[in-house]
Amino acid sequence: MVGVETPTGTETAAARWTALMDARRVPEEILAHAPASPYRQDPERFRPAADPPDTPSRRAALALLDEVPDAADRTVLDVGCGAGAASLALAGEIAHVVGVDPASDMLAAFVGACLDRGVPYQAVLGRWPDTAADAGTAALVLCHHVGYDTADLAGFAAGLTAAAHTGVVLELHAEHPQAWLDPLWGRFHGLVRPDPPTADDALAVLTELGIDPQVERWTADPRPAEDPEVRAARVTRRLCLPPERVPDVVEALAGDPLTGPPRERVTVTWRP
Repeated sequence: MVGVETPTGTETAAARWTALMDARRVPEEILAHAPASPYRQDPERFRPAADPPDTPSRRAALALLDEVPDAADRTVLDVGCGAGAASLALAGEIAHVVGVDPASDMLAAFVGACLDRGVPYQAVLGRWPDTAADAGTAALVLCHHVGYDTADLAGFAAGLTAAAHTGVVLELHAEHPQAWLDPLWGRFHGLVRPDPPTADDALAVLTELGIDPQVERWTADPRPAEDPEVRAARVTRRLCLPPERVPDVVEALAGDPLTGPPRERVTVTWRP
């Protein structure tokens, strides 16, 4: 089996994060034969709930908004907004939301969700922090499940801090959300995946930046049951396999104790 060594001996937490993320890139020789992008996500899976769950991240966001005395100033910047699940869980409590996302279909879903709820919005297409100037600043900055998408977490987090007037709420999986697929990379590609970055690695980067965050660890509710073939089709694409391998992935998912991305979450809150 082929693999990439886990980085060791890096001098800083930021450098270690970058090395860990770089080590987990899908090898170019596999990407070159992928029939579809393994990184594409279906916006339907990320639409905001009509009745948002009462999570620690939502409670932390509401607590920060409560510190803004004028309701007209309760603005939100949602970095990596997807379809708006994080920011629109605050609908009714916010005056305006700016959503930033690099995927146009996700951003379209965000716009639709804002219109459905009557929330004034701005949509910014692009990656953070490249889009920081276009996105502007806000009372509250949210960033849910995007940290593991950047190799430069230090620059990413510094941009979040600079954009916030009152505070930042960052939500992460306890470890890289794709780490549960590592046995399948070995099964189908003979690829040994290196150790994944974790929320503790992310917290070390924040500490290095001089941030002293509040941290709450919790367990998310399980997702609703999903048709095995639909789930397997998504995993097949993620593994850079052709559609005809879906039956093999169905078998692998049924035969191994793989239940999907871990439910352990970490809410990280800090002030600028």
